[in-house]
Amino acid sequence: MYVAVKGGERAIANAHALLAKQGRGDTSLPRLDYAAVAGQLGVLVARVMTEGSLYDPELAARAIVQAQGDVLEAITLVRSYRTTLPRFGYTLPVDTAGLPPQRRISATFKDLPGGQQLGATFDYTHRLFTDRDAVSGARWQKAPPYRASEPKTSPRGATPRTPREEDPQADGTGQGIPEIPAIPEMPRVTDLLGASALIEPDQVPGDGDPDPGDLTREPTIFPMTRAERLQALARSDEGFLLGLAYSTQRGYGGTHPFAGEIRVGELEVEFEAPELGFAVPLGRVELTECQMINQFKGTADTPAQFTRGYGLAFGRSERKAMSMSMVDRALRAAEFGDRIVAPAQDEEFVISHSDNVQATGFVEHLKLPHYVDFQAELGLVRRLNAEFQSRVDAKQEPVLNDLSDLSDLTEARA
Repeated sequence: MYVAVKGGERAIANAHALLAKQGRGDTSLPRLDYAAVAGQLGVLVARVMTEGSLYDPELAARAIVQAQGDVLEAITLVRSYRTTLPRFGYTLPVDTAGLPPQRRISATFKDLPGGQQLGATFDYTHRLFTDRDAVSGARWQKAPPYRASEPKTSPRGATPRTPREEDPQADGTGQGIPEIPAIPEMPRVTDLLGASALIEPDQVPGDGDPDPGDLTREPTIFPMTRAERLQALARSDEGFLLGLAYSTQRGYGGTHPFAGEIRVGELEVEFEAPELGFAVPLGRVELTECQMINQFKGTADTPAQFTRGYGLAFGRSERKAMSMSMVDRALRAAEFGDRIVAPAQDEEFVISHSDNVQATGFVEHLKLPHYVDFQAELGLVRRLNAEFQSRVDAKQEPVLNDLSDLSDLTEARA
C-alpha cells in the first residue's frame, strides 16, 4: 500500500499521531468516559452492539470514542474484536413473549390487556433544542397504576377485552363465572389474532424446530432460510434497511404494514453447560422487538389471514426493528406467491448489500493506491486517442493556403 511509496511508512506513523491528537480534542477538557457514553448515548451504543453482533455496552462505547463518532468504524472495531473471543457454545433461546416491557405500544388496538406503555421515546418531543440543565432536572409525573381484572379474550374474535366488573352471580369460589381461556397479563397482539386464526401461524405445523444456521461460521448460500435472513437483517446497516422499508411503503413491493406491537425491555440470557446439566443465567440484555402485521392472504381452500414481519435488535433500536420487520415481510414474497417486482423483495440483492462492514471496506478501498491499474488504463486511453486522431487526420481535405493554390486546383480539375 502506501508503505511502498518513498517515505510512506513515516507518513503513516505521523497520520496515526495526528488522528490521535484530533481525537483527543481540547486537552483542557476531560476525556470522554466510556461509562458516560454508554449511559448517555444509549441509542448509538445499541446500534453499534446490534450491527457489531456483540452485546457489551461499555465495549461499544469504547469503540465509539476510539472511532471519534464514526459509527461504521466503531462497528468494524467491535466485529474485529468479536472474532478474537473464544466460543463456548450457544445460549438458550430467549422467550420474548415474556419480555417485561419498559415500553409497549401498538397501532392496531387502542385498549390492550395490560395497557399501552409509552416509556422513553422521542415520538412526542417537538424536535427543538432544549436547555441541557432543564432536561437533566426534568421531573416526571407518576401515572396512576393500571387497574383491571384478569384480561380475557373476546370469544368471538381477537379484539382484546378486559371486563370492567365481575359477573354479579359470581361468589368467592369463582362459581358462576364463565370459563374463558386464561392468557398472560400482557399477551402479544399477534397471539390475540392467532387465537382466532386471523394471522398466519408463528410456526408452520409439522416443520419441527430445526437449529438455525450460523452466518458467522457458515457461508451464505441462496436461497436462505428465514432464520438465516433474520440473522443477516439484524446485522444489516440501519440506514440501508430504513431505505428499503420506506420503498415498500411507497409502492415498491408494498405490504401495507401495521405496527402490531413494539416492545422494549430486558430479558435474562441463560447458558446450559454440559458438565452441569442445567441452565446458568449469564445476565440480562436489553432488546427491542417489533411484530409487524401485514396484508392478508387467502385462497379458495384457505381463509384470509394476516401475514407477519419480525424484527429484533439490541437496546433501544425501534427504527431498526421496524425496518427489519418490514423488509423481512417483503423478502417472504415468494413464500406467499407475491410478484417480485421491487429491490426489497430480492433476497440476493438485499442480503448481499446490507452489511455495512463489507460495504465500507469495498467502497473505501478505492482510497488505497491503484497506481498500476490506473497507469495501464491511462496508457490505453492515450493510445486510443492517438489512433482516433490519426483517423481524423487521414480523412481531412487538403488545406488551401492562398489563391494561387486555388487556381492550381481549378486547372487540375478542368
